[in-house]
Amino acid sequence: MMTASAGRYVALCGGVGGAKLADGLAQVLPPDALRLVVNVADDFSHLSLRISPDLDTVLYTLAGVAHGVQGWGRAAETWHVLDEVKRLGGPDWFLLGDKDIALHLLRRTMMEEGATLTAATRTLAQLLGVAVCILPVTDDDVRTMVETDAGVLPFQTYFVKLRCAPVARGCRFEGAQTARLSAQVEQALRDPALAGVIVCPSNPYLSIDPILAVGGLRAMLRDADVPVIAVSPIIGGEAIKGPAAKMMRELGLAPSARVTADYYGDFVDVTLIDEVDAALAKDDARLLVAKTLMRTREDRAGLARACIEAVEKIRKDRKDVLF
Repeated sequence: MMTASAGRYVALCGGVGGAKLADGLAQVLPPDALRLVVNVADDFSHLSLRISPDLDTVLYTLAGVAHGVQGWGRAAETWHVLDEVKRLGGPDWFLLGDKDIALHLLRRTMMEEGATLTAATRTLAQLLGVAVCILPVTDDDVRTMVETDAGVLPFQTYFVKLRCAPVARGCRFEGAQTARLSAQVEQALRDPALAGVIVCPSNPYLSIDPILAVGGLRAMLRDADVPVIAVSPIIGGEAIKGPAAKMMRELGLAPSARVTADYYGDFVDVTLIDEVDAALAKDDARLLVAKTLMRTREDRAGLARACIEAVEKIRKDRKDVLF
């Protein structure tokens, strides 16, 4: 574990790629030096359970219990409840394993007893042995709606039930205009010890945008006096996981690591791109080459170190300019 020389970090994440870098950051930073701000616009109610896919993927990944191949869900999972739901004619399109259901039941119970989503997440993290602070971006309801050639679809219908098959035209985030950043997220972003903000290699449209849409967060990052860096989820013109590249094509963009830099251009100082895309950085000072493909836990830690080094270099360069 390394100790950053300049304090604490906030990372914005969602999905499997975001959870992997979150795990890398958790490996190289002390628990108190990291705040993970997670998308909640994927959340929905299913079989009377509050499902929080991005929060749970981060929880399971940091706890070391995530499914090793698919990246989401639990390792060594069983499916007795879902099998019986299917046998009885209930909906089985959203996969919920038995261990997963246990966590959802605990979350529902805590929230029915008055806990906020933030408080429930903190308790679940403690129960899973996760020391890092995992923060839902808001305790208010925000829901991603995907505008497609098949109509406006709730996120999970588009993403899971229809497997991203409809052509995407855009997204909107219901509730985002009135949602407030949680007090814990606002405190993390205004912390005098904040060293930098890292945007994980999550889908820009489906995972990061709904975070940025809450409580003026994008404007806060635009005005931040600390470095803000991002990691592109696009490597060699394709997304490692998920529909980011497909969505770029459908929105009229050629999938490229540079598209990510452009998309975050109003608030991100530097975007890290993979070594296979190194040619893009030759004439673009906004791009920094690193090994961003995370096949192993060591890769995750290596990328986390590259992110921290990028933040600290920007801080040093700014200090040199001032003096």
